[in-house]
Amino acid sequence: MYASPASISAAAPSVSVVLSVHNDAPFLAEAIDSILAQGIQDFEFLIVDDGATDGSGAIIDRYAAADPRIRAFHQPNRGLIFSLNRMIAEARAPLIARMDGDDVALPDRFAAQMRFLDAHPDHGVLGSAVTGIDVRGRVRRDWTVAYPTDDAGFRAALPGGALICHPSIMMRRDLVLAAGGYRPAFRHSEDYDLWLRLSERTRIASLPDRLLLYRGSPDQVSRRHGLEQRYGAAVALAAHRHRAAGRADPTATLDRLPPIDTLDAVFDAPGTTRAIRAALIEGSLYDPHALAGPGRQIALEYLRETSPGKRPPGLWRAVARMARAGHPLAAVQLACAMLRR
Repeated sequence: MYASPASISAAAPSVSVVLSVHNDAPFLAEAIDSILAQGIQDFEFLIVDDGATDGSGAIIDRYAAADPRIRAFHQPNRGLIFSLNRMIAEARAPLIARMDGDDVALPDRFAAQMRFLDAHPDHGVLGSAVTGIDVRGRVRRDWTVAYPTDDAGFRAALPGGALICHPSIMMRRDLVLAAGGYRPAFRHSEDYDLWLRLSERTRIASLPDRLLLYRGSPDQVSRRHGLEQRYGAAVALAAHRHRAAGRADPTATLDRLPPIDTLDAVFDAPGTTRAIRAALIEGSLYDPHALAGPGRQIALEYLRETSPGKRPPGLWRAVARMARAGHPLAAVQLACAMLRR
């Protein structure tokens, strides 16, 4: 955690909005305006310029000069995890609301989430349904995600379903601090790891109301770092199950995730590497670039240790997708490995 604790006083705002910005200039003013237009105005707005090089820092400073609720921070590029932990430590409110620099919050977002959290003190994290938009702000008819609207549904989805939209959430600051905040080892899967740890302390849900316009782009983390994201999520889930069994969390003090081949030793549990390797392959069937690139060796090891009857039925189709995506040699290599057993 970033070590700069802030005490919550009687004069503290109701909500601390936290926004980390790295090169979001084309969308940033719209994102900030959507927060300033909230029906609930009792908030502070913490914005970190995380080493932006596109003029985002000047946009932030212009808004901060015009509205005393905005607290601007500038730093060299440290990444989302460091920035979020810094803002949570600096926050003065009991509630933290997340926001991203390319999304748009609808005007009643805060009011709806605060009403629910006031009425449900046993819930520590609350998201909302979202509407997907593209880089031009047009509604994406081809993108719909149904997030669980109650805690039971959230827990049922923990092993691999859609859980909660990270930039839509409002959460209780004391619970996040008690859980240790976002952990640096889980880069690109920091939110999933946090939800798992918070689920051990509180209830988590999402409102069915669409309170955020969520912008998709070709640069999204899930597209650029899909395999790394899935690996972090798989390790986080293994750690969650470890804690549920009453065992110490071997990932608690890590700054980075260990190599996959060391996981049996890290967790002191034979079969961990094999299970996570299988989860990665099953999660990458529709990601031909990952299977052809950084995931190829993982796939080859998976095929070597898994009999044909236990492989996912879509594996041959995944090989075909690799060939169509411009990776014919990798596709042939995996196809040959599949035929050897």
